[in-house]
Amino acid sequence: MKIGVLALQGAVTEHIVSIEKTGAVGLPIKRVEQLEEVQGLIIPGGESTTIGKLMRKYGFIEAIRDFSSQGKPIFGTCAGLIVLAQRIASGEPGHLELMDITVARNAFGRQRESFECDLEVKGINEAVRAVFIRAPLITEVGPEVDVLTVYNNEIVTARQGNLLVSSFHPELTDDYRLHQYFADMVQAVGTANK
Repeated sequence: MKIGVLALQGAVTEHIVSIEKTGAVGLPIKRVEQLEEVQGLIIPGGESTTIGKLMRKYGFIEAIRDFSSQGKPIFGTCAGLIVLAQRIASGEPGHLELMDITVARNAFGRQRESFECDLEVKGINEAVRAVFIRAPLITEVGPEVDVLTVYNNEIVTARQGNLLVSSFHPELTDDYRLHQYFADMVQAVGTANK
């Protein structure tokens, strides 16, 4: 099983390390045609506006929408969550607009207000270690969205069908269980399509 990490910006190597701990193969995705080689895709953190611009420049917007329409799982972390959202609270236009959520950018404040904590994630037995860095928040969810984690009454992990998002950076810890959760989603789709 191969899982790609969109390699335009962000913690690509760290995501690949976490993917490989699940037993899957991690591939950096730099060109649209590489999407054909993978069964799942992670959109990492970074700066969402920059990622959006690079996705447009290199033809990834339609390619990733098509990837999603085939039922292939996509996992967006931090800025990747913003990229997947249908709506951005500031009113600026979205990027992929795939997930029925509204997000607020930098909702946890600036870089110096970064923090780590343990969070309960629905579907994972023990608390998951989470690193929040200039993290966004999910302020609204549509009826098809399953809220997986709430922190201080705010939604920070959610799933809608083949789409998974987290406000935090699971790849910056040794805890790879959220990546395992995603790998299980990818595996389930692969099994269903056989």
